[in-house]
Amino acid sequence: MADPIAPTTSAPTTMVAAFPSRPEDRLRIALRKLDEAIGEQSQATAGLREAIGDLSRTMSRLGQSVTGYRHALDSTAVEIERALVAARRLETTAKRMAV
Repeated sequence: MADPIAPTTSAPTTMVAAFPSRPEDRLRIALRKLDEAIGEQSQATAGLREAIGDLSRTMSRLGQSVTGYRHALDSTAVEIERALVAARRLETTAKRMAV
């Protein structure tokens, strides 16, 4: 029986990237990574600005909708008040006719 801890010859070998030995190479790699990070940040910022614009437009439409709903409620309240006044008149007329 084979030892489960012992390495086998068919196991894949792992390659480790060599760390650049020259300071200029390390700096070049660091600057390239920084440039990539700044590019990703710019894309994320553009996405955030777009999302904020979408939210702003949505909130504006919501505000317009609420304003329209408020006007509809005000109009309905006026109509209800007129209907109550008319109902009271009819009630008064009916009482006079019943006597």
